[in-house]
Amino acid sequence: MIIRDNQSESKDNFFEIEKLVREVADKTLEQLQNDGILVFPPIIKDSDDLTKDQMILRSKNTEYCSGNVMGFIGFKKERLQIRSRFDGENDFFFQYLLGKIFCPNIFDLKTVSDWTEGTFDYLLFLFPYYLKTALRKGVYKKYIWKKYNDDNVKGIIDIPRHIAKNTPFMGRIAYNNREFSYDNHITELVRHTIEFIRETKIGNYILTQDCKDEAALITEITPRYYLRDRKKIIEINLKSPVQHAYFGEYLDLQKLCIKILQHRYNQIGLGLSKVYGVLFDGAWLWEEYLYTLLKE
Repeated sequence: MIIRDNQSESKDNFFEIEKLVREVADKTLEQLQNDGILVFPPIIKDSDDLTKDQMILRSKNTEYCSGNVMGFIGFKKERLQIRSRFDGENDFFFQYLLGKIFCPNIFDLKTVSDWTEGTFDYLLFLFPYYLKTALRKGVYKKYIWKKYNDDNVKGIIDIPRHIAKNTPFMGRIAYNNREFSYDNHITELVRHTIEFIRETKIGNYILTQDCKDEAALITEITPRYYLRDRKKIIEINLKSPVQHAYFGEYLDLQKLCIKILQHRYNQIGLGLSKVYGVLFDGAWLWEEYLYTLLKE
């Protein structure tokens, strides 16, 4: 079903997506975010027009009222697209805004006829913005355990590994040391996302045009990257979200990376999230578009 932002629609018109409506109607954007929907820009922090208690479908007597967001929501096989009220038959205006803001030189965004792949494209276009925003706080650094086997012991001796590797004794000792490292589960997740995006049709162009230096930096600081570890890295990040408030931008980046990488396995979360999709603040999009014209 296709509706417009900031409009009212009879509840009877939603009969084909009634299961989806039950999942999202009268739920706040904060609740939908917790359910796995990506809201851009992150609520409250970057938008003057969105608040955490706003809803995408608010029940009012015999109607549902849409809010100030546009985008895509899905539940199982039911799908809802919220377009700009200024759009005509197609969603070209919405696509044009996204293209001008996130990837000005690409205009082949997929339409609702290829809904899942089209939504995935929007996630790719968001990646450079999230990566640049996170790196403004510096590269994410945290304590990790590293394994060594040499004669310069400066940690906890790993006796089972020492016996396995150093028998007969040749002067080396196996030990583990906890130290700060740029190569951790967050930066590894970002590296896997970069490599995954490079494999897509338009991904390499997005990386080289919009975040070439940032992608090169992440590649440089993740020497432990190994393609076969991708599933393990996703699982670690699902269990260990960024907790420190200072690195809130890395939490947003972490969520986006997981959604991009899960696309291959779950088609935008179909296997893990009950409700899936991506929503954009319409007012923020319009203001950012104006900035591209009037920034001087």
